[in-house]
Amino acid sequence: MVAAIGDSLTSERSGGGGYLKRLRELCPQSRFDDHGVGGQMVNQMRRRFVREVLGGGAQGRGPRYDHVIVFGGVNDLYSDLTAGRTVRKITADLTAMYGEARARGVRVVALTVAPWGGFTRYFNPSREAATRELNRWILSQVAAGTVARAVDTFPLLACGNALCADVSRPYTDGLHFGPEGHRRIANALHRDVFGDCR
Repeated sequence: MVAAIGDSLTSERSGGGGYLKRLRELCPQSRFDDHGVGGQMVNQMRRRFVREVLGGGAQGRGPRYDHVIVFGGVNDLYSDLTAGRTVRKITADLTAMYGEARARGVRVVALTVAPWGGFTRYFNPSREAATRELNRWILSQVAAGTVARAVDTFPLLACGNALCADVSRPYTDGLHFGPEGHRRIANALHRDVFGDCR
């Protein structure tokens, strides 16, 4: 069983989560649960992570997951001024979630921040640099031993710093992506992580 925690890109209630739907099609006997909440930053995910995602198992009432997909950070990156979010704070919150999962025997699958350069109201060179720094850090966590796998969503969806037109449709905000983007992420997860699923 797999949980996914994230923001609107993961939340099926917010129009995201298409990658989970595709994984359910690829792995019809497996379970992929959506714990996404639209608009959340990773510090907000961290506050509910243990209770909502890791609270199951033998002594809890919820399911006992063997994997958790962690997909967040973009809302933090454009909230650097309004919420004081820095790459250092983001990585601290991600590290805490990764550690809580590992302590319970749950394998972490970390996803990098997807391209958002088309979100021109907020994207700028400073935030571009922060996005690249954060993504490098996420990818480095496999070698660091804090996550089991990392999937780089950026090159799957990017045309420069922005989402490619074919993955962004039907959205036009430069931040959210449509079915093709979710299909690409799901296929990468299936290839690199869940290839032996049923």
